[in-house]
Amino acid sequence: MSQQHSAAPARHFATVSVADRRDWWRDAVIYQVYPRSFADSNGDGMGDLEGVRSRLPYLRDLGVDAVWLSPFYASPQADAGYDVADYRAVDPMFGSLLDADALIRDAHALGLRIIVDLVPNHSSDRYEWFKRALAEGPGSPLRERYHFRPGKGENGELPPNDWESIFGGPAWTRVTEPDGTPGEWYLHLFAPEQPDFNWDHPAVGDEFRSILRFWLDMGVDGFRIDVAHGLVKAEGLPDLGTHDQVKLLGNDVMPFFDQDGVHAIYRQWRRILDEYSGDRIFVAEAWTPTVERTANYVRPDELHQAFNFQYLGTAWDAKELRTVIDRTLDAMRPVGAPATWVLSNHDVTRHATRFANPPGLGTQIRTAGDRELGLRRARAATLLMLALPGSAYVYQGEELGLPDVVDLPDEVRQDPAYFRGAGQDGFRDGCRVPIPWTRTGSSYGFGDGGSWLPQPPVWAELSVEAQTGVPGSTLELYRAALRVRRERPDLGAGESVEWLRAPEGVLAFRRGDFVCVANTTGESVTIPSYGRVLLTSGEVTEADGEAKVPADTTVWWTAER
Repeated sequence: MSQQHSAAPARHFATVSVADRRDWWRDAVIYQVYPRSFADSNGDGMGDLEGVRSRLPYLRDLGVDAVWLSPFYASPQADAGYDVADYRAVDPMFGSLLDADALIRDAHALGLRIIVDLVPNHSSDRYEWFKRALAEGPGSPLRERYHFRPGKGENGELPPNDWESIFGGPAWTRVTEPDGTPGEWYLHLFAPEQPDFNWDHPAVGDEFRSILRFWLDMGVDGFRIDVAHGLVKAEGLPDLGTHDQVKLLGNDVMPFFDQDGVHAIYRQWRRILDEYSGDRIFVAEAWTPTVERTANYVRPDELHQAFNFQYLGTAWDAKELRTVIDRTLDAMRPVGAPATWVLSNHDVTRHATRFANPPGLGTQIRTAGDRELGLRRARAATLLMLALPGSAYVYQGEELGLPDVVDLPDEVRQDPAYFRGAGQDGFRDGCRVPIPWTRTGSSYGFGDGGSWLPQPPVWAELSVEAQTGVPGSTLELYRAALRVRRERPDLGAGESVEWLRAPEGVLAFRRGDFVCVANTTGESVTIPSYGRVLLTSGEVTEADGEAKVPADTTVWWTAER
């Protein structure tokens, strides 16, 4: 007999005040919105805050708890808004502060919380401090708020040290002084338009404490901290000693990443956050060598959550997944922080495409792979992720099963790493293509005026309209999974799982009367039936107390009848 959860129509969850449930973040499902690619309200081809606001009911009905917005601040957009020129202003392409205020208010009315991106490692080179630092020349007090250094070599023609930019090339750029002569160098771990702040200078800390209060007073429920591991650099900015390109996630603590001094900053920030009502949170984007070092960021007096990049980078393999799940839970338990689980975001190839390719290619992949295989594994991986204790993150469009667009023409790409030598692969644009809402239209419902990156025609049938109400669609699978998770509060709670015996290549664990089984192999497996099927990512058949679970499929059971 076939048992598969029937997709029910989307329903409205009861709205609640954002302050109604304490510690909501411990088991929250948080949805990442990349504003320029979510919804366009004015037909200019670029998503905006009013577009996001218009789609909040969709997110409420999807069943998420909070929305994380990637940067919408005033910016020259050298790195899609992660080069901030004014932390207290909205870039006109996204709207205005009034639009931000309306979005926050509407989200709260729908029972959704709003988390905004904060970019404290670097500013834009158009930031007022940096512009003045350049204009005032050597000796300017403003230069002390960044990392300006004289160059090496007979005439200062060589960079101050051997650090490389994450986006490729040297991490230093030499300036032309006001008198027209070649002068000092400044540090930028990312693009040259993103000079790194010097967090040893007290004015930098003062400024960001003020920025925190500005947005907290606006009503935001938390901050996702960009490059949370990068603020503090080792004293003296020592050479790295190797010229291999540095990646975000390595095996060693680098002199510019994961320095212990960052934790004093976050303890100060936590005291500010705790002054505000409403159970507001900090989330760290902290690329660290190990999950144990990640745990340092979420000690009780620091941040609340940290992204689990070790999990994101794990192959669709039962043994590897169990290892990273156990290590994550073991690392978070002593500090009392919830684990987080994430499969995709705006910086990596979507997991429907990663899993469509052979393992070992990393998180930036240029080939489409086996689309059917990738989607089947992605659906199974999602159910596995949502069954684990802790908080889960969903990247916009993954609920539609969107793949990466791997064949964008070179002339439309905007990822700064694409134009800089041997940095990251520079193909992040593929996961940032605007998402489809309808089967028709110049941009499949994204807006009335096309989209800033071209969408493939196949996305018409991946749109929200095409999948809504269709049993077995990826969208209805997500809606059903989030509905079950919300109806069973114990599903995301806790700090451990009880592993069950299972065939090789299969993960099985119990949490109370709930059982999750994930078959990561390419063949069907027969296992005991664990009760009533709640949800499956593929077709499961049961007979005589046994269940046949297809390849790359996850099943949720309950002992309740």
